[in-house]
Amino acid sequence: MLRETVQRFAQDVVGPKVREMDENEMMDPSIIKGLFEQGLMAIETPGELGGAESSFTAAVIAIEELAKVDPSVSVLCDVHNTLVNTVVRKYGTQEQKEKWLPKLAESSLGSFCLSEPASGSDAFALQTRAKKEGSEWVINGSKMWITNSYEADFFLIFANVDPSKGYRGITCFIATKDMGVKIAKKEQKLGIRASSTCSLNFDDLRVPEENVLGEVGKGYKIAIEILNEGRIGIAAQMLGLAQGAFDKSVPYTYERKQFGQPVGTFQGMQFSIADAAIQIETARLLTYNAARLKDEGKPFTTEAAMAKYWSSVVAQKVAGSAIEWAGGVGFTRETGIEKYWRDSKIGAIYEGTSNIQLQTIAKAVEKRFS
Repeated sequence: MLRETVQRFAQDVVGPKVREMDENEMMDPSIIKGLFEQGLMAIETPGELGGAESSFTAAVIAIEELAKVDPSVSVLCDVHNTLVNTVVRKYGTQEQKEKWLPKLAESSLGSFCLSEPASGSDAFALQTRAKKEGSEWVINGSKMWITNSYEADFFLIFANVDPSKGYRGITCFIATKDMGVKIAKKEQKLGIRASSTCSLNFDDLRVPEENVLGEVGKGYKIAIEILNEGRIGIAAQMLGLAQGAFDKSVPYTYERKQFGQPVGTFQGMQFSIADAAIQIETARLLTYNAARLKDEGKPFTTEAAMAKYWSSVVAQKVAGSAIEWAGGVGFTRETGIEKYWRDSKIGAIYEGTSNIQLQTIAKAVEKRFS
């Protein structure tokens, strides 16, 4: 039922706006409003706090279905659900949950602020600082590559309260835009252009003491654990993207005729299409398996890395092939097929590069056999 609901929303509401949002590099506010109205922004949040009280796998399915139509909308929903909501739900006090989760379920878009200019794959090299002054924390620094930040009202900011302790000084803070979060630059990107990616500045940003999320100095633990879950979300986004490109291009191959027959019936094309179908299915199985393990409370770090790595590989391969299957038409922006290929490239970069995923997998293999 959830899949069908998201499919309808994606096709009827998102679909007509995809090209315009991509060309304008701006998310349509009505899309964000629609996501909230459809209950897709609090999928795992308890019912008494305004959420759907569903599973992580349900969130993965929603992310996948949105990505079939527009990966930009998909990642907006993904980050809000699998990173922002989950951190508040998992690490927040009861008071914090009651205060913030209903807002995140109804209207406030969330943003997860970890990366910095000198802190990408090495997430714990961050330079943003927080200093205690009375009953407040004063945050100074900057963030980079922050998804949802242009439209967000709610920010999870990671800052170091004691650099002498290294990563053990990192702490997570809740902030809202009206506290003085400043958008320094909105990036112009190759793909997922409707999804905002901004640099943020914090100049004496004052956050009340009660907005520390989790314990002081435990931000590193929150970041590590939550990014493992987030990688499954990105895997779902790349899976949906690959399926979307496939679904848009393959029908054309049976309409376009050359040498007296549809181009999709030539053996070379058939083999290419069949190979893509197999790759999409393997990505789906890896992604669903990682989500299943997470829902069952079992270890899933390695499986999440495998799903994220392979789904991003498949997304690039299938999206590239989809352009070629459609020939010259596929190369034009009018069909929307080329957009999937542009959008696919980010899968190998954000929430842990492909090399980071391979390193995670290799460490698991080493631990098992050495």
